[in-house]
Amino acid sequence: MAKINLKDKVVLVAGGAKNLGGLISREVAKQGSDVVIHFNSDSTKAAAEETLKEVQDLGRKAILIQSDLTKAENVKALFQEAKDKLGKVDVAVNTVGMVLKKPFSETSEEEFDTMSAVNSKSAYFFLQEAGKNVENNGKIITIVTSLLGAFTGLYSTYAGGKAPVEHYTRAASKEFGERGISVNAVGPGPMDTPFFYGQEAPEAVAYHKSASALGGLTQIEDIVPIITFLATDGWWITGQTILANGGYTTK
Repeated sequence: MAKINLKDKVVLVAGGAKNLGGLISREVAKQGSDVVIHFNSDSTKAAAEETLKEVQDLGRKAILIQSDLTKAENVKALFQEAKDKLGKVDVAVNTVGMVLKKPFSETSEEEFDTMSAVNSKSAYFFLQEAGKNVENNGKIITIVTSLLGAFTGLYSTYAGGKAPVEHYTRAASKEFGERGISVNAVGPGPMDTPFFYGQEAPEAVAYHKSASALGGLTQIEDIVPIITFLATDGWWITGQTILANGGYTTK
């Protein structure tokens, strides 16, 4: 197959305003894509608008869509608005996630339901709508976590909520493959973002930094090239969960 690139593609990035999602939005724009930048909360709106401006400054079209993807009808509406405004979706990347570090004995039913909705339910319906809406030979990528390869406590609702996405990915790759669509999940190690630090005490941060074979925390700059590779020349990889963590953990 000829070399694949992102020139004149449309990339939808769920959670695409800041941190990893924001960098993905900017990088695919640099590579020639128009971008659908999804964000959830009002507190993220300023970051979303800044990312929008940066994409537009790169000469690409971009739109902002704010919605709660734990509701299936909102996921459907997200893809429909993307197609209505930019004509199509070639690549769909889901970075949405929520971390809770808490013992089993202290986790409430409400916390369980929230974590399940954000990390599992939203991912399921994102894959469903992506499978219906991305172009033939499109790409679908979900961000999970390297904790799927870890033997640890305290993250039962986070890692447990992300764990089903591995099977969703495999199932979707089989069902969507006849249209040439690749479906994968990428599990970063602990990332050097506010998403990580909000849950960790200083001694835990020190441990995570020391645990990777290559040293230090995962940087968002380490993950973005893997996303763009899977969206282009890495198309033959499908149905996989790739733990990208500098040797932090494996399966």
